Amino acid sequence: SYFKLPQVNLSVILANIKIILEFYFPCIINSVCVTGCSFGGRFYSLEDTWHPDLGEPFGVMHCVQCYCEPQKSRRGKVFGKVNCKNIKQDCPDPDCDDPILLPGHCCKTCPKGNHALTQTHHLLLSGFQDPLAHKTSRGKTRCLVSPSADFVAVLTGVTSSWLPSSSAVARVRFVLTRNSLAFSITYQRMGRPSKIVFLDSDGTTAFEYRVPKGQSDMICGVWKNMAKPLLRQLQSEQMRISMTTSTSRREEVEGKIIKHRALFAETFSSMLTSEEENSGMGGIAMLTLSDTENNLHFILILQGLIKHKDPLLVPIRVQLVYRQHILREIRANITSHDPDFAEVLTDLNSRELFWLSRGQLEITVATEGPDPRQISGFITGRKSCDTIQSVMSSGDALTPGKTGGVGSAVFSLHDNGTLDYQVQVAGLSSDVVGLTIELKPRRRNKRSVLYDLTPEYSKTTGQAVGSWSRLEARHIHMLLQNELFINVATAHSQEGELRGQIKALLYSGLDAPRHELPTPLAGYFVSPPVRTGASGHTWLSVDKQCHLHYEIVVAGLSRTDDITVNAHLHGLAEIGEMDDSSTAHKRLLTGFYGSQAQGVLKDISAELLQHLDQGTAFIQVSTKMNPRGEIRGRVHVPNNCESGMKADTDEVEFDDVYQKDPEELKKDPHTCFFENQHHAHGSRWTPNYDKCFSCSCQKRTVICDPVICPVLTCSRTIQPDDKCCPVSCTQKLTVHYSCCYFEGDQKMHAPGTTWHPFVPPFGYIKCAVCTCKGSTGEVHCEKVTCPALTCSQPVRRNPSDCCKECPEEDRTPAGLEHSDMMQADGPRHCKFGKNYYQNSDSWHPWVPLVGEMKCINCWCDHGVTKCQRKQCPILTCSNITRTDGSCCPECVGEDDDDLMMKAPDKRRTLRH
Repeated sequence: SYFKLPQVNLSVILANIKIILEFYFPCIINSVCVTGCSFGGRFYSLEDTWHPDLGEPFGVMHCVQCYCEPQKSRRGKVFGKVNCKNIKQDCPDPDCDDPILLPGHCCKTCPKGNHALTQTHHLLLSGFQDPLAHKTSRGKTRCLVSPSADFVAVLTGVTSSWLPSSSAVARVRFVLTRNSLAFSITYQRMGRPSKIVFLDSDGTTAFEYRVPKGQSDMICGVWKNMAKPLLRQLQSEQMRISMTTSTSRREEVEGKIIKHRALFAETFSSMLTSEEENSGMGGIAMLTLSDTENNLHFILILQGLIKHKDPLLVPIRVQLVYRQHILREIRANITSHDPDFAEVLTDLNSRELFWLSRGQLEITVATEGPDPRQISGFITGRKSCDTIQSVMSSGDALTPGKTGGVGSAVFSLHDNGTLDYQVQVAGLSSDVVGLTIELKPRRRNKRSVLYDLTPEYSKTTGQAVGSWSRLEARHIHMLLQNELFINVATAHSQEGELRGQIKALLYSGLDAPRHELPTPLAGYFVSPPVRTGASGHTWLSVDKQCHLHYEIVVAGLSRTDDITVNAHLHGLAEIGEMDDSSTAHKRLLTGFYGSQAQGVLKDISAELLQHLDQGTAFIQVSTKMNPRGEIRGRVHVPNNCESGMKADTDEVEFDDVYQKDPEELKKDPHTCFFENQHHAHGSRWTPNYDKCFSCSCQKRTVICDPVICPVLTCSRTIQPDDKCCPVSCTQKLTVHYSCCYFEGDQKMHAPGTTWHPFVPPFGYIKCAVCTCKGSTGEVHCEKVTCPALTCSQPVRRNPSDCCKECPEEDRTPAGLEHSDMMQADGPRHCKFGKNYYQNSDSWHPWVPLVGEMKCINCWCDHGVTKCQRKQCPILTCSNITRTDGSCCPECVGEDDDDLMMKAPDKRRTLRH
């Protein structure tokens, strides 16, 4: 935009470009920030996709697609994680009888130049490409990428219909986490919508959301289990969203869903509307403050303000207004095909910052010319369905401790800059003497207090409820950037016994009352009390189907606790009765990573529902350090359920239908493709290749465990043909025991079962056997005792075996010592992958995600593994295809004898 202005000083242009780069790409200006993935000696940027090249003789795996998935560490650092998957099951069904497989392709296509199908195939292989990659290739802008992708849409009145257009404007903010798309919608100049429709690239309805009745101007929803093709359309900005009302004067607004990187830093926003009736135009402004200076950065996304019939360059005027007084004005030229605009207002004075914090500043955008058009809106703090909350723990205090206390807080930011707060504390070592909102200390124990909540604290209730009405614009910016903290000081800990970061909890779509104070979880509530640095809180609710919705947030676990728990596993969440003597109604909610857990518990017993209604139930989080409870809280969820399952339900659960429908199962991104079959996430089955293995699907990853048969004490056993282990024909076990959770493989094990422990990254440890003690629910592991051997040269039949065995024939010659045997010359073994092969053995290699490579022959040559691609004969026919399971291509419609007669001298071979 700067280069369209006449007579502009070059130094001003360069200075402003630097300011804009600091807003968009701080990693470039301030420090070098290179994040991505390394794979096969190459570096890939975040969100890049590629087909892995395994080198000669394997070549490029065209049916395997790798993706550099953005991840976020506990300190907020963004890094890349390689995630590869088999895309063969995503191939479309060719619309012909004899499809062929072209070289360099994964999916079969129809011959005779079916271009439409080829185009679809390329779309499938494109994967999750970043639609803004061409805009960010000049610098390392991916430092701002978060683990979740942010999208936005501006909805304005439909102008293509013969009906009068609407003056309404809506803004939709999307957050994509894996395959769930959460959306927050605000709207103006229209009644409450009744229906929200997502449209695919063809204009077909892909998802419909019925808006619940209410008085709020905010709509919150989640589109769960998005199909992969629709995820690709979303990433490539090919989807639209429509919103309609059901009133007598039907209104409809729609817009395109786009990915925008400015959403990651946005702290202020404005919705721009027109005073004209049936205008069909509007826009949004995304704004943020500089971290150190009082510069206000903003981006405008405009719809309908510029008509297609307008000239190529349209002059506009952007003004910052306070009560009809123009404070700042910017003039620029924009184009009809790219009406977005970005600018920086430098050095805001104290009055402008004060008006900004109170929501009294207005931004207006107007075109200049014979037919001027104008839209405007007030600037307020960013709005979303996320919950601003904080968990205070002694482990996060400036001087970390383990007191077993807990603090919990919920905040609500209004348009006028007022911050409502609800705070509760419990289990403290002494009386509260200070409750403050603070900045992060620049030096250790040098606190910087922004606001004192102590006068509102009640010692009787342990709560502080009130409002902070003097937030500055900088404070609002820091609040929405998760840069503020809440501190609880006590008589014994004057600098703070509890402390927690104030941050937004993403909207999950669960039916949980987040506007209310959550239930605190603390070691103080465990019986007997546990002195721990961890604490947490939880929201719970019971819906009309008697299903329990829960969200748990945990804080304060130290690094040593994390390592003990294994791979940041913060614990097991359980629900049960307050009476510890009874375990019949104790239920496992989930085992979870990180600091959050959420879900829905469906099959609840009538007794447990009754305890929830009476307030005699508890939520408990256990860790390896405290397996009987690290933190706990008493919960009270009123409900009218007589039984956990209603016999007559008009509503069919979507999850049940979803798992049973094979076509829908293919669309679930968490399913596993194994042995040419799709398996649902969490399911278990016996593989075809070996009945003595048990496989499970864990979010696209197949894990197969060897079955360990229990020792039978009866004298008579039966070996079923379809089972791995023999069974007893005598009595059966009828006593109920608790299941065990093993953190190594992160699975639940039935009582009495035994297994080899799985320890990442080493895999299965066959020198140990674990047993689930059903009476206590604990896992007991012990080392395998190998039997004494009488032979002089025992061998280990498989490299993964624990104990050695005597060979069938003891080949150690008389007089040859063991040391001489180790030095003796002879053919050496070969190791390929996890398997060992004898000299001269040959095999087809097995590649993960692909399976057996029948076109590759490998053999062991005196300790050296050699592989070569199978040589196929040259074909002279016109129609060539490759059948499933075949390595070499074949001719279609001609006999091999005819081919040899046509070209008897062409018996050469060709390396494919």
